[in-house]
Amino acid sequence: MGLFKKKSVLQSYDKENKKPVIKASICSGEQVAGFKDIHTGKIEEVMLIKSSANLEKFSLCME
Repeated sequence: MGLFKKKSVLQSYDKENKKPVIKASICSGEQVAGFKDIHTGKIEEVMLIKSSANLEKFSLCME
């Protein structure tokens, strides 16, 4: 029985300096969605993709 639910916050991102990416592990196949800075190449991880519903949620964040 869960009393508390994790709140989901849709974040906006800087479309001029960052682009949305999905990083996948070669070993485990784990996928992480985030935003990559086009100048430094650093990836800011936003969420773990566990299902297609998570992927759709991330795509809504990009709009």
